[in-house]
Amino acid sequence: MTQMFRITLPDGSHREVPAGTTPADIAAAIGPGLAKAAIAARVDGEVRDIARPFEGDAQLALITAKDEADALELARHDFAHVLAEAVQTLFPGTQITFGPATDDGFYYDFAPKDRPFTDEDLPAIEAEMRRVIARDETLVREVWERDAVRDYFAAAGETFKADWVMELPADQTITMYRSGGWMDLCRGPHLASTGKLDPNAFKLTRVSGAYWRGDQKNAMLSRIYGTGWLNKKQLDAHLLRLEEAAKRDHRRIGQDMDLFHLQSEAQGSVFWHPNGYLLWRQLEAYMRRRLDAAGYREVKTPQLMDARQWEASGHWGKYRENMFVVPDEVPNTEDEGAIFTGEGDLMALKPMNCPAHVLIFRQGIKSYRDLPMRLAEFGCCHRNEPHGALHGIMRVRQFTQDDAHIFCREDQIVDEVRLFCDLLDVVYKDLGFESYAIKLALRPEKRFGSDAMWDKAEQNLRDAVRAAGRAGPEYGWQELPGEGAFYSPKLEFHLTDAIGRTWQCGTIQLDYVLPERLDASYVGEDGERHRPVMLHRAILGTFERFLGILIEHHAGRFPMWLAPVQAVVATIVSDADGYAADVVARLTAAGIRADGDARNEKINYKVREHSLAKVPVLLVVGKREADEGTVAIRRLGSQAQTVMPLADAIAMLRAEARAPDLAS
Repeated sequence: MTQMFRITLPDGSHREVPAGTTPADIAAAIGPGLAKAAIAARVDGEVRDIARPFEGDAQLALITAKDEADALELARHDFAHVLAEAVQTLFPGTQITFGPATDDGFYYDFAPKDRPFTDEDLPAIEAEMRRVIARDETLVREVWERDAVRDYFAAAGETFKADWVMELPADQTITMYRSGGWMDLCRGPHLASTGKLDPNAFKLTRVSGAYWRGDQKNAMLSRIYGTGWLNKKQLDAHLLRLEEAAKRDHRRIGQDMDLFHLQSEAQGSVFWHPNGYLLWRQLEAYMRRRLDAAGYREVKTPQLMDARQWEASGHWGKYRENMFVVPDEVPNTEDEGAIFTGEGDLMALKPMNCPAHVLIFRQGIKSYRDLPMRLAEFGCCHRNEPHGALHGIMRVRQFTQDDAHIFCREDQIVDEVRLFCDLLDVVYKDLGFESYAIKLALRPEKRFGSDAMWDKAEQNLRDAVRAAGRAGPEYGWQELPGEGAFYSPKLEFHLTDAIGRTWQCGTIQLDYVLPERLDASYVGEDGERHRPVMLHRAILGTFERFLGILIEHHAGRFPMWLAPVQAVVATIVSDADGYAADVVARLTAAGIRADGDARNEKINYKVREHSLAKVPVLLVVGKREADEGTVAIRRLGSQAQTVMPLADAIAMLRAEARAPDLAS
């Protein structure tokens, strides 16, 4: 008798189907349009190949190109496989390793037989990829025994794959995917065939080196990157964004505006120049005023702390390899008795501020009446990021967080998170970011605390976002399973910049664990000792990264109040030099950051130079302006000039130069 399975569709209807039926069969039974559109299936919540037979009763949702997130993930995974097949066709003897999808494309790591790949190889590889797509090869999932996979790859000289398969968990199903005569070890899922890919919707972008399994002790591989999309229109839009992003690159603009530089003598740390540090100071002063008004109290904590403290907090086990560690006492190598031993003798530069803030909270007895206690710190931290991960001022080793920790009672959680959401909203809008999404990162597999604790913490964050009126689709509300911190769930705030890129900056984490581990307590209304709840929160994230985002978002054309130099007074003739100096002095006295340019250069040259430096306002003065007490105002990006009396110009610019929180 044929075994029957009960398949439940999203509308609640059911279909009884015999064993061996696939999602593709059900799509065809519903109609030819769906059969053509369906590219994969979600079976009991898991994305699967559309041709993979059901294994029992199941919930089924068919995936089409309209399900863009799933469709892009599948397409990019397939582009990576097509890339690997093309490379092995063109360069026999090349070994394959891994090829995942990424946020905007894919990559694959190869061990070339003769030489590393270069960017010059990419056009030929692209052409071969299109031939593979044109052959419309069916992607067939096959379940293999572990030893058979090892023997297959070993016989083919594929040592990386042969070794890797033997390290997979013993209970894991081992799957191989076949397309024509080519095979790869892969969990899947995949599209039904290579022909489902748009041959004009991908582009290989670059080649770089990558260590096998990310360890510099292992072999160096050639990593080929590509970007992949569902159609050419999406690809063209992405390439246009990349072109615009290159124009906005914070490193280039930082050099043009003389904001900062980086050099090998301080890998991962930033040398801020006067103009760049002016920008920093304006942002810091603004944030400090906002925090003061919101009831935060600023503190300052040590850079170095004993390893025992980090072990007690739980960070030692999680972050040890990324911490800069120093001995508490440098051993005397000439004294055999002075031998450095034991991690108890270690100190570490802080990678975060939270344990130090707990220690401040613990000083003296705290009452329930003292809560909430909001401690803020512009804390300098250090993390030993790998050299290859460093990127301009966006990812560095020394950074300053706009960090704060709120110690509160359980009945205060929702209000405190709501107030934080309101504060973050104001700050982002003041800084020019109108759009951001809120995501709730839920418990990871490896974590501290009980399930009951996590249930409570996650629900409190949901309730707070609803109370703040920000749980709707307009805020891109989404829950992210497994992406919380090891000690707490967290809300993530992903802002969107001027060219549509998203950046995760703000966060608030609801932590029951650290107060317990570090023995923080307060005396409740009942006279008993209670644990406070600890909210870890940041709005900018780090000053370095956020300033990099600001530079790229505004393309260096900062709002007047943030601009390092707000106005330059440029002379047309030397007869106006004295008047120009007086104008600069009066602007400065009015609180406007102004410079003068009395060089013996033509005015058009000065205009071009100050435009490159993104100065918002140029005040041009010649003999007529000096005689009449006027200035000719020229805005960045405009050819027009407006002539007005100096006093009116100063009043106008003074109003424009006020920070948003001081403007009312």
